Amino acid sequence: MKEKTIDYTLRATWMAVAKMYNEEAGKKGSTMATGFALLSIDPEKGTPSTSLGPKMGMEATSLSRTLKMMEEKGLIFRKKNPMDGRGVLIYLTDFGKDMRDFSKEVVLTFDKVVRENIAPEKLSIFFEVFQKINDLIAMKKIYKNNESIKS
Repeated sequence: MKEKTIDYTLRATWMAVAKMYNEEAGKKGSTMATGFALLSIDPEKGTPSTSLGPKMGMEATSLSRTLKMMEEKGLIFRKKNPMDGRGVLIYLTDFGKDMRDFSKEVVLTFDKVVRENIAPEKLSIFFEVFQKINDLIAMKKIYKNNESIKS
């Protein structure tokens, strides 16, 4: 059997985590994307809609669809930004705050169980490796100057 690539391991693991989160969210009629959005919105001050996309790593179209669905479900409401009349702030409704608490508990439970089953020194290395991968990507050290891979 061939050795698994780093990419394959990352994707397969993230897909398993996403499936697990979607199954948990589904118990409350929600999705992982909605839970992530709920966790990205400040429950007291609201959050500018323009900062949500970058915060979540989502494209504007996907974010718009997610926010529209969240508004239809009564999780959020929008208000003009008093500091910038062109902008909109996203606020959680009481139901949105309850669902945010549920989402937070799901994430914290996952984190707790993983931490209970993996030694701290191994987790430290895990975080170090992921930070290095993110640094390599951010510094454009993987594909320099948009060079294409030649077969």
